[in-house]
Amino acid sequence: MQLSKLVPWPRTIAHDTRREGARLGIILATTTWLWVVLVDAVMRQPLHTFDALGGVAVFTVMHYLLNIVYGMTLCSAVHGAERTPSAILALVFGMLIFEVAMAMLTIILAQYWVGSVAWVGVFGGSLIATALALLLLARTHPIGTYLHRAEEES
Repeated sequence: MQLSKLVPWPRTIAHDTRREGARLGIILATTTWLWVVLVDAVMRQPLHTFDALGGVAVFTVMHYLLNIVYGMTLCSAVHGAERTPSAILALVFGMLIFEVAMAMLTIILAQYWVGSVAWVGVFGGSLIATALALLLLARTHPIGTYLHRAEEES
């Protein structure tokens, strides 16, 4: 049986991109913030990463704002895939490019400000956030279906 017969298209469930994205961003920000705290504590350098990146308050505010924007962007792309299945391919490619950018940022941070702990704290946190984002989005959106539809389009 064809996939298109199993899952009605387009979906009729309405999603609030801003609210959903903000919630996703807050979850990702909290997870990675706690990861960085844990890594710094294990390295016996409490709050070292925060201090190196502008202090706890500045880091936290910027970290949460950027993650909320990231969450909204992810949700917007997933919701766009409901109408245009090939958008999911752009999302996957965008997430891959984002991780490459995070690796480059980690190289800079490791060399000049944070030290080698940046690889575990910053890049590790980014990988954890990406996996968590995909997991959470897959629980509320048929991402696999979107990928299959995008494949059918090409």
